[in-house]
Amino acid sequence: MAKTHDPITIKKYANRRLYNTGTSSYVTLEDLAVMVKSGEDFLVYDAKTGDDITRSVLGQIIFEQENKEGQNLLPVTFLRQLIRFYGDSMQMLVPRYLDMSLDNLSKEQEKFRGLMTGGFAQGPFGGLMEEQARRNMEMFERTFTMFLPFAKREPAEGAKAELTDEIGDLKRQISEMQKRIDKLSERDN
Repeated sequence: MAKTHDPITIKKYANRRLYNTGTSSYVTLEDLAVMVKSGEDFLVYDAKTGDDITRSVLGQIIFEQENKEGQNLLPVTFLRQLIRFYGDSMQMLVPRYLDMSLDNLSKEQEKFRGLMTGGFAQGPFGGLMEEQARRNMEMFERTFTMFLPFAKREPAEGAKAELTDEIGDLKRQISEMQKRIDKLSERDN
């Protein structure tokens, strides 16, 4: 991602309009979302008071993105757990933990993209990429639950059957991967 050296200044006026001082034009929250995705850094200030309101504007962008059809990234259980951390003694650890987790997820995503564009997805290891992504997501969820050590972790009745199916699928996938590895080993010998 390309990053500018100095953040762009955005001013928010009382009429809720956002003004990009870099381009001398009004922008929308959607425009700001595009800027974030392209790696452009910006700060948002209240035009009247001069207060830095970047955090609340980024929150508004997330809220709008979450309300778009098919754009949900934040599971309801995650949102509930996040709300529970406000005012909790663990509150100070959460931002750093989330930063580290998202940074690791971004790094893994870049590795996968590199492997995919390099043609690694073709051939006997194609299914491994999908499996690795699934394991990373599971690890992220398990790690986040460590912040709620006393929370009930047993799945709901409806989820138990789904979990059993997923375990069966994982066992089949592991068996298939082992067969592929054995075939590759036989070829090398």
